[in-house]
Amino acid sequence: MGTADVEAVWRIESARIVAALTRFTGDFGLAEDAAQEAVAEALVSWPLDSPANPAGWLMATARRRAIDAIRRRTALQDRYALLAADLAVDLAIGSAVDGEIDPDKIDDDVLALMFVSCHPVLSPEARVALTLRVVGGLSSEEIARAFLVPVPTVQARITRGKKTIAAAGVPFELPPAAERRERLGGVLSVLYVIFTEGSTATSGDRLLRPDVAYEAIRLARTLAALQPDEPEVHGLLALCELTAARFPARTAPDGSPVLLDEQDRRLWDFSAIRRGLAALARASTRGLGPYGLQAAIAATHASAPSVEATDWDRIVVLYEALGRVAPSPVVELNRAVAVAMASGPAQALAIVDELIASDRLPGSHLVPTVRGELLARLGRRPEARAELELAARLCANQRERSVLLRKAAALS
Repeated sequence: MGTADVEAVWRIESARIVAALTRFTGDFGLAEDAAQEAVAEALVSWPLDSPANPAGWLMATARRRAIDAIRRRTALQDRYALLAADLAVDLAIGSAVDGEIDPDKIDDDVLALMFVSCHPVLSPEARVALTLRVVGGLSSEEIARAFLVPVPTVQARITRGKKTIAAAGVPFELPPAAERRERLGGVLSVLYVIFTEGSTATSGDRLLRPDVAYEAIRLARTLAALQPDEPEVHGLLALCELTAARFPARTAPDGSPVLLDEQDRRLWDFSAIRRGLAALARASTRGLGPYGLQAAIAATHASAPSVEATDWDRIVVLYEALGRVAPSPVVELNRAVAVAMASGPAQALAIVDELIASDRLPGSHLVPTVRGELLARLGRRPEARAELELAARLCANQRERSVLLRKAAALS
């Protein structure tokens, strides 16, 4: 077995291994370090002697590394004695090696791992890095590539995150039922940030980073399986699936963006659309929350044969509902776009100008982008060009910037 095989097993099993190790040792940082040491050992030994049960090998090796680390910690000597007194006793990891572990307990462990990785004591950057590392199984290098930051920056975020969790005494357990739904929102927001970065990169020379987006979808599917009765989990999954369904048509062969009205809808992933609609149906059981409403908007786009045939009135209503349950300037800006399509650019321009007057999205390229489009539709070409040029200066993504400059030039 080669490097690719080790990486594949680790990607699939990492959350289960780290979760079981954390429960076994009571130390989140130690568990993650021990798991990484097991992977490093696998990279050396598997090409020479492939194990019959790769996942079990990783679990057993990680357990030994954890016990070795505890042995070296004199302050945890009593804890080591408890763990190492009888290695024949099958605890969480030992049972996993034999394939006899209680799947419900593993599910609880993985869910607890998600809550720990997204704990409120962590910075937003640390939550994303830890979730991708310990739940998603991505390496520091992969995370760095995904977010266009140096590898040492990612490593520092992970290290600080583990230290913060240890210093705060965060227990490895599911939050109490009364607290869980509130904390679940934090987990969902981390997955949403990861997906959003993949679906429209904030910087760099690529519009899409599908590998990042699909990792978020994989994690959302895992969470939906672990929390099947939470509508907003299915709402987020629906939003991700329906948005990702348009990926094949969103870029030209050279990587340049293809706008919605120019996309070949035959290229859309209709399997993803079906999955998204099924998830949206599950999200609708007790009324739609913020993610479910966004998914409903995406579903309206997905079911339309063209931009002109899209039910823009329905999208306006959905954005109005979203603005009531999760008000934000971005929601208002998107509502303005929908209003422009449903009722004309003049009404939409009033919404955008109100956003500018209240300075609710300072420094964002999105506001001058939308304002420029509306002014162009109203025939105010010099003003439109100035807005689009401003948007290009503010935009950090090179692909988006090129589109804005091309539109501005066309208004000369």
